Amino acid sequence: MLVLFGTETPIPTPTMTVDPNSVTPGPAGFLVIVLVVIAVVLLIWDMNRRVRRVRYREEVREELDAEEAAGRDAKASDAGTAVDEDETGGAASGKDDPER
Repeated sequence: MLVLFGTETPIPTPTMTVDPNSVTPGPAGFLVIVLVVIAVVLLIWDMNRRVRRVRYREEVREELDAEEAAGRDAKASDAGTAVDEDETGGAASGKDDPER
């Protein structure tokens, strides 16, 4: 039985059946790769520009919202002061009123 397993059967080495020069990409493949790289660079550049624009718009929107909220707070405090003056007879606080 060892005699049967002891002998190795020769494995034939594969021979190349295709010409190696006919399977290379050549100048057309190089041109396609260059065009793909240029397209990817342009897409990344455009994406960065759009993301930056969105971020700046959000910052401006936050500033405008803060200014609007400050304006509303100022109006509310002005309206509150006007109510205080009416209730106290023209004085906004007890410091200005000599009767207090």
